[in-house]
Amino acid sequence: MRSPDFRGLLWGLLGVAAFSLTLPATRAAVPALGVAFVFLGRVTGAGIAAALILLIARQPLPQRGDWPGLIATSLGIVLGFPLLTTLALMYVPASHGAVVVGLLPISTAVAGAVLAGERPSAGFWLASSAATSIVLAFIVQSSGARLSLPDAALIGAVVAAACGYAKGGQLAARLGSWQVICWSLVIALPANAIASILFVSFPQQHVAASAWTGFAYVTLVSQLTGFFAWYYGLALGGIARVSQMQLFQLFFTLAASSWFLGETIDGRILIYGTAVVITVAIGARARILRTAPSHAAT
Repeated sequence: MRSPDFRGLLWGLLGVAAFSLTLPATRAAVPALGVAFVFLGRVTGAGIAAALILLIARQPLPQRGDWPGLIATSLGIVLGFPLLTTLALMYVPASHGAVVVGLLPISTAVAGAVLAGERPSAGFWLASSAATSIVLAFIVQSSGARLSLPDAALIGAVVAAACGYAKGGQLAARLGSWQVICWSLVIALPANAIASILFVSFPQQHVAASAWTGFAYVTLVSQLTGFFAWYYGLALGGIARVSQMQLFQLFFTLAASSWFLGETIDGRILIYGTAVVITVAIGARARILRTAPSHAAT
């Protein structure tokens, strides 16, 4: 039997692979469907699916003490991250968004330390900082380090997601991975449904199949089922350790952006990617003190 930490890394990597198509899928959907349709449709559709899953599984209501954490998780990953990335991708390519969102791993590790009581060792922080420095170097070379409004929105999305990941990962050890994301979506469902009725209209013109495919992906995978694996990994392996798997998301997303959207990706990615793999492997072996349970609920 593999250790919980190792299995947590594998589940986390599976979640990252699912999330890596989020930005390209959003970029494919937004120009044809619009920001309001993609954002509100995504969270409302995922919320309805989550409610059905909870009903079919006959899940009991969370305990009173769990609701504040679920609300914080909902604000981060149901409201903050989807809204801010959808707005940003109206103006920048998915590949550009990917390099900024590459700051998520260290942001999630910091959120895990502050919000979930984890205490990574100095070796972990050194490896994480080295990997983040590689990502920042990539950002500097790719965009000249100019902070635009879309970049500010993407950085806000990183902060929102990091907090949502940390609180959700902490709760998943007790409630279960899929239960956390489902309840987080259901909490926001009434407001999202009302906003959808008020502000979203069905497109009148023909919409390409690629746009509908992108919308379906961000609704059912990015906003729902991808979190089943991601939160399970965080609960098993720890928030700080498993969050470093997100460093691979940058390069997965860049590859997907090139493959599905035709965005130009140069050979430097291979060099940066190799360096990131090495530093993540070092950081994953570093000691981390955890206050949360070492195993996840199912």
